[in-house]
Amino acid sequence: MLKKELFARMISNAWYTVNYFHLSFGKQDMLQRAIEHIKVLEHIHIDEDRDKIIDRLPKSINADTLRELNYFDRQVPHWFLSPWFSGKNRAEIYYLSTLTGPNALYALYPDHIKINPKWKDYLLENAHVLKSFCYWNLALFLQSKNPNVPDIPNKLIRPAFRNSLTKQRSQFWDIVLREQGRVQCIYTNKELSIGNYAVEHFVPYSFVSHDLIWNLIPADKSFNSAKSDKLPPMEKYFDGFFSMQKTAMDIMRRLKPDSKFLDEYLTIFPDLTAVTDLNDGFTRARFRETLQPLITIASNNGFEYMS
Repeated sequence: MLKKELFARMISNAWYTVNYFHLSFGKQDMLQRAIEHIKVLEHIHIDEDRDKIIDRLPKSINADTLRELNYFDRQVPHWFLSPWFSGKNRAEIYYLSTLTGPNALYALYPDHIKINPKWKDYLLENAHVLKSFCYWNLALFLQSKNPNVPDIPNKLIRPAFRNSLTKQRSQFWDIVLREQGRVQCIYTNKELSIGNYAVEHFVPYSFVSHDLIWNLIPADKSFNSAKSDKLPPMEKYFDGFFSMQKTAMDIMRRLKPDSKFLDEYLTIFPDLTAVTDLNDGFTRARFRETLQPLITIASNNGFEYMS
């Protein structure tokens, strides 16, 4: 395999984790720095397909892009083989890896690596275990660098598709809008109606990585598209968000008391099922105590606020 392709695969595998979920690999990590630099150099969108990145980067004629890729040649290929060549330097590892005696995983050459045929069957038979081992340790590594970020394991790779919010719309917010009659978007003040609104994540999905109903509200469609993964300033939008959530909770408890979506609020209000008056259990202070740290941590991890 050509080294440029190998390094492009390294970039592509971490592309979504860095650019979409804004996870940190640590201040000294060069992979994250290379991804952030290459995104600008090559004008690649954060949602670009992994295979397209792999195909594009080795063909780049941008000297800075190639320099970013070649940096890893000085560090990665020979150090991975260090267990086979303890105490040896880079030049020695390169030379010894091409000999038959050490039985290393691959042989190193100036512009490519060659997998040792003796390892082929082992790698194929244990590919799933090896991949799981790598993701497990990557999750532990990233958790150590992002201790307050939720759901690290689900932020390692780009999902094949996002979950649909159809049920949240039809089985929750449509009921609320139908009962309330008139609802305004908390962001634009435009009137919303059934069939003419978007279900919006107050704290961006790319940070919380879930679709729990307590973080979802109806919003103006055009605004929802423009908001993308930006953060809402709490001082400007929390009161409207809380008021809409409390109204929705009151309506659903009356009309659909067995709705499974009501259970999702228990992560914030664990005693809610025993409360008859929402004013006693569904409090502004408790809700804000949950959302404010999420917004702050997301901002610290690179998520931008709405302008």
